[in-house]
Amino acid sequence: MTAALALCLYLLGLALAFGWRSLAQWRASGDTGLRLDTGPTGSVSWWAKLLFIAALLLGIAGPAAGIAGADPVAALDLDPIRMAGLVLAVTGVAATLATQLAMGASWRIGVDPDERTTLVTTGPFALARNPIFTAMIATSLGLTAMVPNPVSLAATTVLIASIQLQVRAVEELYLTRTHGGDYTGYAVRVGRFCPGIGRRQPTPVNR
Repeated sequence: MTAALALCLYLLGLALAFGWRSLAQWRASGDTGLRLDTGPTGSVSWWAKLLFIAALLLGIAGPAAGIAGADPVAALDLDPIRMAGLVLAVTGVAATLATQLAMGASWRIGVDPDERTTLVTTGPFALARNPIFTAMIATSLGLTAMVPNPVSLAATTVLIASIQLQVRAVEELYLTRTHGGDYTGYAVRVGRFCPGIGRRQPTPVNR
């Protein structure tokens, strides 16, 4: 029962975050916001997208394995953990959509290196530079707590790895190149995924 609920939540989250959000963006601006070019084979952006796709597939496979009767990790197979996971997963899905909407016309999935959009630093982006990814990780952690089998654990691990690679090696370089000092100053003030954590160190001023 819990595994089936987790699968439904996961599919709902995908439908909202990728399907409905892209449709809403297209209706508002004539642009879906999808930037799906993976870059050259073997590049950092290619690996980041490959890992992200793997995480999405594992995210489906985890609950599916639970429905099929896969054994959970015994230490995590507790009712309070599953209940906390349900709350976290629902919150994560809602937060993912809310933070996507907060980006307005600047919302994108992926990066076009030749494109310039407005740097969003208000709302949830005043608390963390990547709140959408934070919400996605929270969702994955919640679903893993609901169905704590090895496949679900792998899904969260691969998702975190793909997000770290995408943010650190692709998006931050693009934003620094595109927005220069505006993004650098923002990164000094605001944490990467959580308030106060992962802020850039200010560049020393030579006297």
